[in-house]
Amino acid sequence: MYALSPSRLHVARRAHVAMVALLVVCSTSLSAQTGASDLDGRGSDLVGSWEAQAYALATGERHEVRGRIVFTSEEWQVLFFVMDGDEPARGSGEGGRYTLEGDELTFEHLFHLSAGDALPGLEASPLTMTARSGDGPLEPAGVELDGDRLRLSFPSGNSMSFVRSSRP
Repeated sequence: MYALSPSRLHVARRAHVAMVALLVVCSTSLSAQTGASDLDGRGSDLVGSWEAQAYALATGERHEVRGRIVFTSEEWQVLFFVMDGDEPARGSGEGGRYTLEGDELTFEHLFHLSAGDALPGLEASPLTMTARSGDGPLEPAGVELDGDRLRLSFPSGNSMSFVRSSRP
Protein backbone atom coordinates (compact mmCIF):
# COMPACT_ATOMS: atom_id res chain seq x y z
CA MET A 1 0.00 0.00 0.00
CA TYR A 2 1.23 3.53 -0.68
CA ALA A 3 0.44 6.91 0.84
CA LEU A 4 -1.25 9.66 -1.16
CA SER A 5 -0.39 13.32 -0.72
CA PRO A 6 -3.17 15.30 1.04
CA SER A 7 -4.28 16.91 -2.25
CA ARG A 8 -4.40 13.57 -4.09
CA LEU A 9 -6.16 11.95 -1.12
CA HIS A 10 -8.90 14.62 -1.22
CA VAL A 11 -9.38 14.17 -4.99
CA ALA A 12 -9.21 10.39 -4.66
CA ARG A 13 -11.92 10.29 -1.97
CA ARG A 14 -14.31 12.55 -3.91
CA ALA A 15 -13.60 10.72 -7.17
CA HIS A 16 -14.10 7.31 -5.51
CA VAL A 17 -17.56 8.24 -4.20
CA ALA A 18 -18.58 9.74 -7.53
CA MET A 19 -17.21 6.81 -9.56
CA VAL A 20 -19.05 4.27 -7.41
CA ALA A 21 -22.28 6.22 -8.03
CA LEU A 22 -21.55 6.32 -11.77
CA LEU A 23 -20.84 2.59 -11.90
CA VAL A 24 -24.10 1.77 -10.11
CA VAL A 25 -26.11 3.88 -12.56
CA CYS A 26 -24.30 2.57 -15.63
CA SER A 27 -24.18 -1.08 -14.58
CA THR A 28 -27.95 -1.13 -14.05
CA SER A 29 -28.44 0.04 -17.63
CA LEU A 30 -25.71 -2.16 -19.08
CA SER A 31 -26.80 -5.36 -17.32
CA ALA A 32 -30.10 -5.21 -19.21
CA GLN A 33 -28.28 -5.46 -22.56
CA THR A 34 -27.18 -9.01 -23.39
CA GLY A 35 -27.54 -9.41 -27.14
CA ALA A 36 -24.95 -8.48 -29.74
CA SER A 37 -26.11 -6.45 -32.69
CA ASP A 38 -24.53 -7.10 -36.05
CA LEU A 39 -23.89 -3.50 -37.08
CA ASP A 40 -22.16 -3.65 -40.49
CA GLY A 41 -21.10 -7.21 -39.67
CA ARG A 42 -18.61 -6.04 -37.00
CA GLY A 43 -20.79 -4.80 -34.14
CA SER A 44 -20.80 -8.16 -32.41
CA ASP A 45 -16.96 -8.13 -32.51
CA LEU A 46 -17.00 -4.99 -30.36
CA VAL A 47 -19.37 -6.34 -27.69
CA GLY A 48 -17.59 -7.41 -24.52
CA SER A 49 -14.98 -6.08 -22.15
CA TRP A 50 -11.64 -4.56 -23.15
CA GLU A 51 -8.63 -3.90 -20.88
CA ALA A 52 -7.05 -0.46 -21.31
CA GLN A 53 -3.39 -0.60 -22.35
CA ALA A 54 -2.09 2.84 -23.38
CA TYR A 55 -3.17 6.43 -23.86
CA ALA A 56 -1.24 8.09 -26.71
CA LEU A 57 -1.49 11.86 -27.02
CA ALA A 58 -1.34 13.79 -30.29
CA THR A 59 1.73 15.58 -28.86
CA GLY A 60 3.66 12.29 -28.71
CA GLU A 61 3.42 11.51 -24.99
CA ARG A 62 2.27 8.03 -24.01
CA HIS A 63 0.77 7.08 -20.67
CA GLU A 64 0.02 3.73 -19.11
CA VAL A 65 -3.66 3.32 -18.31
CA ARG A 66 -5.51 0.77 -16.23
CA GLY A 67 -9.20 0.02 -16.50
CA ARG A 68 -11.88 -1.34 -18.81
CA ILE A 69 -14.27 -0.29 -21.53
CA VAL A 70 -17.39 -2.44 -21.92
CA PHE A 71 -19.71 -2.53 -24.93
CA THR A 72 -23.15 -4.10 -25.04
CA SER A 73 -25.16 -4.15 -28.25
CA GLU A 74 -26.13 -0.49 -27.78
CA GLU A 75 -24.35 0.95 -24.74
CA TRP A 76 -20.84 1.54 -23.48
CA GLN A 77 -19.17 2.23 -20.16
CA VAL A 78 -15.52 2.99 -19.39
CA LEU A 79 -13.57 3.36 -16.18
CA PHE A 80 -9.86 4.04 -16.49
CA PHE A 81 -6.94 5.58 -14.64
CA VAL A 82 -3.92 7.29 -16.17
CA MET A 83 -0.96 6.12 -14.13
CA ASP A 84 2.00 8.07 -12.75
CA GLY A 85 4.30 5.16 -11.98
CA ASP A 86 2.31 2.79 -9.78
CA GLU A 87 -0.07 5.54 -8.62
CA PRO A 88 -3.25 6.64 -10.40
CA ALA A 89 -2.96 10.35 -11.21
CA ARG A 90 -6.13 10.84 -13.23
CA GLY A 91 -9.38 8.97 -13.55
CA SER A 92 -12.42 8.94 -15.78
CA GLY A 93 -15.72 7.09 -15.71
CA GLU A 94 -18.04 7.60 -18.67
CA GLY A 95 -20.95 5.90 -20.32
CA GLY A 96 -23.92 6.15 -22.62
CA ARG A 97 -25.08 4.84 -25.99
CA TYR A 98 -23.09 4.34 -29.19
CA THR A 99 -23.44 3.67 -32.89
CA LEU A 100 -20.95 1.97 -35.17
CA GLU A 101 -20.89 2.72 -38.90
CA GLY A 102 -17.94 1.41 -40.85
CA ASP A 103 -14.78 2.51 -39.07
CA GLU A 104 -16.50 5.27 -37.06
CA LEU A 105 -17.77 4.71 -33.57
CA THR A 106 -19.91 7.56 -32.22
CA PHE A 107 -20.14 7.80 -28.45
CA GLU A 108 -23.12 9.53 -26.88
CA HIS A 109 -22.03 10.80 -23.46
CA LEU A 110 -24.77 10.43 -20.84
CA PHE A 111 -22.53 9.96 -17.78
CA HIS A 112 -19.14 11.50 -17.16
CA LEU A 113 -16.91 11.72 -14.12
CA SER A 114 -13.28 12.79 -14.21
CA ALA A 115 -10.55 14.34 -12.10
CA GLY A 116 -6.81 14.36 -12.08
CA ASP A 117 -3.37 15.81 -11.69
CA ALA A 118 -1.29 17.35 -14.45
CA LEU A 119 0.91 14.91 -16.34
CA PRO A 120 3.16 15.41 -19.37
CA GLY A 121 0.84 16.59 -22.14
CA LEU A 122 -2.20 16.75 -19.84
CA GLU A 123 -3.34 19.74 -17.78
CA ALA A 124 -4.77 19.24 -14.29
CA SER A 125 -8.47 18.44 -14.37
CA PRO A 126 -10.86 19.43 -11.56
CA LEU A 127 -13.50 16.97 -10.41
CA THR A 128 -16.31 17.01 -13.01
CA MET A 129 -19.59 15.08 -12.78
CA THR A 130 -22.37 14.94 -15.37
CA ALA A 131 -25.46 12.73 -15.48
CA ARG A 132 -27.96 13.28 -18.30
CA SER A 133 -31.35 11.65 -18.65
CA GLY A 134 -31.90 12.76 -22.25
CA ASP A 135 -29.68 13.14 -25.27
CA GLY A 136 -25.98 13.67 -24.62
CA PRO A 137 -23.16 15.17 -26.66
CA LEU A 138 -21.82 13.00 -29.48
CA GLU A 139 -18.13 12.19 -29.92
CA PRO A 140 -16.97 10.45 -33.09
CA ALA A 141 -13.98 8.14 -32.82
CA GLY A 142 -12.11 6.10 -35.36
CA VAL A 143 -12.16 2.42 -34.50
CA GLU A 144 -9.58 -0.18 -35.47
CA LEU A 145 -10.58 -3.70 -34.54
CA ASP A 146 -7.97 -6.41 -35.12
CA GLY A 147 -8.97 -9.66 -33.45
CA ASP A 148 -8.56 -9.09 -29.73
CA ARG A 149 -7.02 -5.62 -30.13
CA LEU A 150 -8.99 -2.37 -30.23
CA ARG A 151 -7.74 1.15 -30.91
CA LEU A 152 -9.93 4.22 -30.56
CA SER A 153 -8.78 7.47 -32.23
CA PHE A 154 -10.39 10.71 -31.07
CA PRO A 155 -10.84 14.07 -32.88
CA SER A 156 -8.18 15.57 -30.57
CA GLY A 157 -5.58 13.30 -32.18
CA ASN A 158 -5.29 11.26 -28.97
CA SER A 159 -5.91 7.53 -29.00
CA MET A 160 -6.40 4.66 -26.57
CA SER A 161 -5.53 1.03 -27.11
CA PHE A 162 -7.20 -1.97 -25.50
CA VAL A 163 -6.94 -5.76 -25.49
CA ARG A 164 -10.03 -7.96 -25.11
CA SER A 165 -10.53 -9.19 -21.56
CA SER A 166 -13.84 -11.05 -22.02
CA ARG A 167 -16.63 -11.79 -24.45
CA PRO A 168 -20.36 -11.90 -23.61
